[in-house]
Amino acid sequence: MTQPTPLRPGLCSVTFRALPVPTVVELAAAAGLAVIEWGSDVHVPAHDLAGARETGRRTADAGLTAGSYGTYIHLGRDHEFGQTIAAAVALGAPRIRVWAGTVASASATAAERAAVVAGARALAAQAEDAGLVVGLEFHDGGLTDTAESTLALLAEIDRPAVRPYWQPPPGSADPETLAGLDLLLPHVVAVHAYSLSPDARWLPLDARRELWAAVAARLAARGLPTDVLLEFVRDDDPRRFAEDAQALHAILGTALHPKS
Repeated sequence: MTQPTPLRPGLCSVTFRALPVPTVVELAAAAGLAVIEWGSDVHVPAHDLAGARETGRRTADAGLTAGSYGTYIHLGRDHEFGQTIAAAVALGAPRIRVWAGTVASASATAAERAAVVAGARALAAQAEDAGLVVGLEFHDGGLTDTAESTLALLAEIDRPAVRPYWQPPPGSADPETLAGLDLLLPHVVAVHAYSLSPDARWLPLDARRELWAAVAARLAARGLPTDVLLEFVRDDDPRRFAEDAQALHAILGTALHPKS
């Protein structure tokens, strides 16, 4: 019996906001991916449970998994989670991705940080009842804008159902980027994969192959299930996406089966 791979290649549906759900599913399946993170802004609105169920069915029928429900809930600002949880359940996604507030960690007051912690705990309690995990977007503009702040926030939240995502911080050199990942490595549940130039232009994933090879090696070595999700491609072009998916397969394959 074969063991499931700990690294699952996937796609964030927000990469193709202009395309309908069936086309996104077709692109992911044709690229040989395993999971889709469905976004709540366009493809799976939280108020449309029938649509969420249909998207989940289409995903499964294509041999894919709805790995997560990518939302724009900002903890500390948004307080109603029931509809989002219901949509995630209808979609068949085991994880909800949310944002750690609206204020950068360097600027946040103690009260603002406490509000995010309280929101995360409240969401975690409801998510756990539904069998869901909460993923924190690792991104600037919130309390998960650095690895250090994210680690501190996880300790303050202190809920096993709350785990961080990770992605390369814009403008960060590879050694600094990997040092940040190393801090969060025991906790990371998913990764957003892309290559961005210093002047914020989307590049082929292969343009930072050395970085992504090092990231994948670290993820593979820990042996924990992790979704590695392509997010945004050059010109929003499906052909560019197919190239990036091919590169991702090669990178993950090398990490999982290194040459002796």
